[in-house]
Amino acid sequence: MTTKMSEARGKTILGIDPGLARMGYGVVVQTGNRMKAGEYGTLTTEAHAPLEQRLVVLFEKLNKVLKKTKPDVVAMEELFFSRNVKTAIAVGQARGVALLACGMAGVAVYEYRPVEIKQAVTGHGGADKDQVQKMVKLLLGLEEIPKPDDTADALAVAITHTQCSGTQLSEAIKKLSRNSVETRFLKR
Repeated sequence: MTTKMSEARGKTILGIDPGLARMGYGVVVQTGNRMKAGEYGTLTTEAHAPLEQRLVVLFEKLNKVLKKTKPDVVAMEELFFSRNVKTAIAVGQARGVALLACGMAGVAVYEYRPVEIKQAVTGHGGADKDQVQKMVKLLLGLEEIPKPDDTADALAVAITHTQCSGTQLSEAIKKLSRNSVETRFLKR
């Protein structure tokens, strides 16, 4: 009985684009094959505040989002290797805070690599940021592209989960992106 009620109201997916200075979030509600945007925005921290305080701020703000939106699942962008080690570590710490908040809220987290997100949203794993943002606007019927970029990226992650979770397409995208990464690595 709960399943039927859940299907009637749709499945709520909270997408998260992790970051220390800006953490994008976006809710997509999926009912059957239809998607619509719920609440979305960006959580920010003060650049000159101590790291531990910034992480606490992100944790508290994300907890408020989780309580308000009550997602069925969370979709998060997986950490990718960055040339800037300091940035990669900061993003990793913010991801850890997001994972902790979701874990404490009892919400399952699904992770997607950037190439998987591009593939699911645009149909092309090599799409650029502008193409992804335009498709987010189109797929969700928004009047304009959500700003800043972190917000649009979070909605893209949520869309990816609606398109891929539990489907053969999901496994195909994972295989395609894995092969793509391995091919690029081997060509070096």
